[in-house]
Amino acid sequence: MTTEIDAATTTELEAAAFRRLVAHLRERSDVQNIDMMNLAGFCRNCLSRWYREAAEARGIALPDPEAREIVYGMPYKEWQAKHQKAATPEQQAAFAAQPKHG
Repeated sequence: MTTEIDAATTTELEAAAFRRLVAHLRERSDVQNIDMMNLAGFCRNCLSRWYREAAEARGIALPDPEAREIVYGMPYKEWQAKHQKAATPEQQAAFAAQPKHG
């Protein structure tokens, strides 16, 4: 059985899921981007880039710093200073071994 959902409702549901993902990532500042990249193949920076690219596809100029602030909830440099740890050699090696991400 497949539930039929109209396009507008689908967009609303997708937007709600995106907002929940962003809120979750803001709450989980202990999770490092490099770990996300190594395990899932994307990180907060990827998510902010996808947001920026979607805006640009609609003719909206959205600089990277603004897109990152949407995802991080603060300027990226501030988030880095508060939460980012230096990557371990093991994390760096795992990242280098990953296929290129999109």
